[in-house]
Amino acid sequence: MNKTKIIIAILAGLSLSACANLEDSSDSRSSGAKLDQPRPDIICEWGTERFDLCQYESEPEMVKALIEKMTLQEKIGQMTQSVWHNGVNPDIIREQNIGSIIHTQGPTPGPLPLDWINKFDEFQIQALQTRLGIPLMTAVDAVHGQNTFEGAVIFPHNIGMAATRNFDLIQRAAEITAIEMAGTGFNWTFSPCIAMPLHEYWGRVYEGFSEDKDLTISAVSASVKGHQGDDLGLRHTVAATAKHYLGDGATEGGREGGNAIIDEATLRDYHLPPYAQAVNQGIASIMVGFNSVNGINMHQHQDLVANVLKGELGFEGVVLTDWNGGIRYGEPHIVINAGVDVAMQPGNHEEFMSKLTASVNDGTVEMSRIDDAVRRILTMKFNLGLFKDPFGKREFSLKVGSAEHRKVARQAVRESLVLLKSENDVLPLSPSDDIAVIGEHADSTGLQSGGWSINWQGTTESYAGATSIIDGIRSIAPNTEYLSQGCTADMRANTAVVVVGEQPYAEFKGDTDQLWLNDVHKGYIDSCKKLDKSVVVVLISGRTLIIEDDLNKSDAFIAAWLPGSEGSGVADFLFGIDGFTPVGKSPYAWPKSFDDLPLGRFDEKALFPFGYGLTEY
Repeated sequence: MNKTKIIIAILAGLSLSACANLEDSSDSRSSGAKLDQPRPDIICEWGTERFDLCQYESEPEMVKALIEKMTLQEKIGQMTQSVWHNGVNPDIIREQNIGSIIHTQGPTPGPLPLDWINKFDEFQIQALQTRLGIPLMTAVDAVHGQNTFEGAVIFPHNIGMAATRNFDLIQRAAEITAIEMAGTGFNWTFSPCIAMPLHEYWGRVYEGFSEDKDLTISAVSASVKGHQGDDLGLRHTVAATAKHYLGDGATEGGREGGNAIIDEATLRDYHLPPYAQAVNQGIASIMVGFNSVNGINMHQHQDLVANVLKGELGFEGVVLTDWNGGIRYGEPHIVINAGVDVAMQPGNHEEFMSKLTASVNDGTVEMSRIDDAVRRILTMKFNLGLFKDPFGKREFSLKVGSAEHRKVARQAVRESLVLLKSENDVLPLSPSDDIAVIGEHADSTGLQSGGWSINWQGTTESYAGATSIIDGIRSIAPNTEYLSQGCTADMRANTAVVVVGEQPYAEFKGDTDQLWLNDVHKGYIDSCKKLDKSVVVVLISGRTLIIEDDLNKSDAFIAAWLPGSEGSGVADFLFGIDGFTPVGKSPYAWPKSFDDLPLGRFDEKALFPFGYGLTEY
């Protein structure tokens, strides 16, 4: 008996009778991906109580009826999000009516996409066996592709995508991410990050598109469109999340979770517009940040969340916390009264739920605030089509990591690279040149991908399905030498491609004031220069660094950012494959010295201004 038939049998056992033929709907799941097919009619009867939604004419009426039927415990369950492998199992989902789960660092459901779908369907089955059978949402930090599944396509991080200035490509990357999410069992991503980082110290610079407001707004529009499409309920679309509201990239000294001092004019003229664009695009959810604004943590900032975001901007979607946010920044009632609807509680959901229950019972949190949160959550579930088909979209499992998707990611890599220097006719390389590739970053797909790649903090090892930079180069010039520790006197090559950069990091672990290459990597460049080689530096980094000395020792210098799984895109750039010429433009200004930080986009002290990038080799 295949998985689809098992699911149908379970639905029949729960008396979930559909207005349309459910088996016809399930057959379409296995007949191939149809991206433009209409949403099936709604399933009528839900849960062990066989609550009939089809007695109501519209989805808002259905949402209202469900809320009126729900107990306080069921409502608070919907407002709670748990990590599926951290103190939660399918039975707990059923017993506590938990509304959503996330996948993050830790065990995985298995090596195959269908393993992931099957696992999350187990959780969904239990959600459907609650009294009202409200379906579960499954979420993931898919921030540059479905980067938690080994074998999925991983795109350049947002800093690189913004460098392409190709908004159609940003949209297509988001579409592919949504498809590969659906193919691994997810319907909700915590992306895009729309921070505008103002200090290179911050360990999340690469998660934002740019320090430029207009560039960020355009990228946000493309990303939301790609993830959510024209209809959030289509089988290949997912709910997007703009994060981290508000001012997370503007903290003092660029410290993760720090305090951002922002005057009213700057807040409204600079920080709010990308979120206004996301709201106008119909984004499904917005995540508040770890940071504070003018001394008030964003998880507690009622003025900016309830009054500005929901009131002035008219946001009707779901506001959620960041990690452990329902408890981390004070009692749950403070967070919920600030306007947050869903609390992400890893392994401690019971504490959050019990405390919030007590606060409702004693009047600290009004039932109207709870009902508003649940209305938003249920509306999002209806919009996602979960009341029409709550299970994983199995037909997309074969598309995860497909050649078609990798081709798009490869294009994104070559268009994201920014040529900062090109002299002495060293570029483009020729396949007939004697070439050596230097540095461990050239031979590790983990190092070239940065944080949020397979693991939260990334990996230093290569991962399945990806192509390293050296393998990409060797596919064009098979006789290329590889020297991991620098140039040597006995090397035959006259041209050295020196691949250097940062180690992978994420969030606060990337906060640093060491904004330059380490001595070992500087030594790689020096070793080649001393031997009078032509030196092409490829910099792998999640932010602009202080590179003037290294730049002066090179014949060509390329900012490659964090290119992701398709190292062949770097090779395409180096060799000018099929007539390619550079198009990347820096999304940030480059500092000459540490003392110049923070650096404005067009600061006269900049080594290179915002938007710099050579377009000829």
